[in-house]
Amino acid sequence: MMFKLKGFVLPRTAGVLKDRYDVIIVGAGAAGLSAALYAARYGLDALVVSKTLGGTISIAPLVDDYLGIPDTPGSELADKFIKHVRKYNVPIIVDVVVDVYKSPQDQTLWCVKLLNQARDICAYAIILAVGSERRKLGVPGEEELIGRGVSYCATCDGPFFRDKVVAVVGGGNSALISALYLSKLASKVYLIHRRESFRAFPIYVEAAKSNPKIEILTNTVVKEILGKDRVEGLRLVNTLTGEEKIISVDGVFIEIGSNPPAEFFKKIGIEVDEEGRAKVNIDMSTNLPGIFVAGDAAGGPFKYKFDQIITAAAEGAIAADAAAKYIIQLKSKQQPS
Repeated sequence: MMFKLKGFVLPRTAGVLKDRYDVIIVGAGAAGLSAALYAARYGLDALVVSKTLGGTISIAPLVDDYLGIPDTPGSELADKFIKHVRKYNVPIIVDVVVDVYKSPQDQTLWCVKLLNQARDICAYAIILAVGSERRKLGVPGEEELIGRGVSYCATCDGPFFRDKVVAVVGGGNSALISALYLSKLASKVYLIHRRESFRAFPIYVEAAKSNPKIEILTNTVVKEILGKDRVEGLRLVNTLTGEEKIISVDGVFIEIGSNPPAEFFKKIGIEVDEEGRAKVNIDMSTNLPGIFVAGDAAGGPFKYKFDQIITAAAEGAIAADAAAKYIIQLKSKQQPS
């Protein structure tokens, strides 16, 4: 079976898989592919495993915030990333990692169990770049209009809505910050929250309330996203009165949080923060020696949360650098004196 990404074809398996590598990278988004590139440049024997290619980049209609590559469809940018990694002959396989565990035969190795492979594959280090799944409203029109007015990242897509009318859905810090940011670009911003009070910091709430471009609609939920080829409006319902109304908007930014793979991390033994993200140190290492986490799924007190393509790529490079140093130290201990 073949998987195609804008003209670039990858087989389900790339060559013959070995039993052991220096490092296994789980995830083929910006963080994972950046980690693979740096691992290869450091001379590490690396393998990339991912259930999808390109991560969330590939569904972005246009990317204009990655330095040096302006106005590029997300699928094309992901294609460039993959081709760059393949230049270094790093095998990339499309599969699902269902478990990560210590090798019972060799405690210096971590092994991954794959859904579609008869045997497990082991490595000295594992870099998990598995991302987080954005929470969705689950209303009619949402899936159909993703990338055509429906967005989950104001800093990514906000500039495309300059002088237009937009809505932000949510009540936490991300939603308030997004509304304030968009108010500098859009002609008007609706801030829609299902409750009366906001969970965001009071300073953000007061700033939004005093902003003449922001209209706050509390006790309100989105019933439907309207539009054919692009977002044209929202059908809203007041949760107290049941009253319905339609507002005209050009775009809607859904900021209701994301779901990192917390249970997967806990199963492995990785410590997670209150949001379910893996707690990482400044070098993307975790509480488990040899396990690194990079990108949107990384968290904890040492992680500056700014989920962008460029920061994910940077964290992938940091994780690869730290993994290389870890492997060098590990192998040096195995050498006879």
